[in-house]
Amino acid sequence: MRRYTIALVLSAVLLSPATLADEFSTTDVDRWQGEFDSVAKKGRELWTSGAVGTNGVACAQCHPNAANTHPETYPKFQKQLGKVAQLFEMVNWCIKNPLQGAALPADDPKMTALVAYIHKERKGVAIDAGKH
Repeated sequence: MRRYTIALVLSAVLLSPATLADEFSTTDVDRWQGEFDSVAKKGRELWTSGAVGTNGVACAQCHPNAANTHPETYPKFQKQLGKVAQLFEMVNWCIKNPLQGAALPADDPKMTALVAYIHKERKGVAIDAGKH
């Protein structure tokens, strides 16, 4: 009987955090999705406007609809950087080089918006073999 009680208590303790972690409503999910969509919309504005650089070139000129960005493949080796890089580092490479702008910190709201837009735009799109 004692073993059974210990096993029962242990099971309850081990399973309860997982159960509590999954408790959220569809209202929560809708709110979170709305917040993500709002940030991704700001990213699209930055992506298409040329505002992150100094020469008027927009990210969309080379990557319309975030084409060939493949965010799901990061971190990975990037030839341009000569190292294994995160997506934000590649975004910064593009900002500094083709767009002639200043790099953004990884936690800058503009970087968050750009990365959110890339993920939203490319979600569910098949990877093109040999591209980035």
